[in-house]
Amino acid sequence: MKSTEGPDSPADTTLMLTGERTIPGLDVENYWFRRHEVVYRHLAPRCAGRDVLEAGFGEGYGADLIAEVARRVIGVDYDDAAVAHVRARYPRVEAVQGNLADLPLPDAAVDVVVNFQVIEHLWDQAQFITECARVLRPGGLLMISTPNRITFSPGRDTPINPFHTRELNAAELTELLVGGGFEMDAMLGVFHGPTLREMDARHAGSIIDAQIERAVADAPWPAELLADVAAVTSTDFDILHATERTIDDSLDLVAIAVRP
Repeated sequence: MKSTEGPDSPADTTLMLTGERTIPGLDVENYWFRRHEVVYRHLAPRCAGRDVLEAGFGEGYGADLIAEVARRVIGVDYDDAAVAHVRARYPRVEAVQGNLADLPLPDAAVDVVVNFQVIEHLWDQAQFITECARVLRPGGLLMISTPNRITFSPGRDTPINPFHTRELNAAELTELLVGGGFEMDAMLGVFHGPTLREMDARHAGSIIDAQIERAVADAPWPAELLADVAAVTSTDFDILHATERTIDDSLDLVAIAVRP
């Protein structure tokens, strides 16, 4: 698969960077972009030759990446600007405006639903899962990634990110999926690999906290921090099964569920 834009590519000026979605091509955003991209690359093979719905596509780069291997990719997003952007920039994606709690698709329309870094933004998560079951064909896959509440908003009942409505841990995500009629296939976690652990050590134990501190303070970035963030690639993250590493220690959760 061809690579998407990186930190040396021209920045996307069509969609604004608001904190609600990540955008390729921005050096200061590159860590978060790559942390999202790794899940698309890891799971895209499961979409090969299939009809796929991306529920909440954001900037659209991930839907386009999946379109390289899928038979068809339909994208639904509530944001009119995002829909217009994807239609103009990623013509392989059939972009549709719609509410994820009432998906504008008929029953049993697709083989796979992907929902990456979106469910934490939804007010009615259970209704969304019900809608996913409705539009999937029997045996279809629902693949979800979301920040792990335990590590993303540690010790808090409400999310740190103002765009998040409810964050989940692995047990809560599993309960949501099983309660919606799905059978669990796998629970995976996203972790820092060796290169990112070295970066953590260089930045007082956490390259994540170093970035957040600058953003909150609206302070200039040290040259070393900016260089490290811009150098991150998707291969610097590990995606591991719950049997390989404690899932509660993961940065993001990646759930794969099957519609019976």
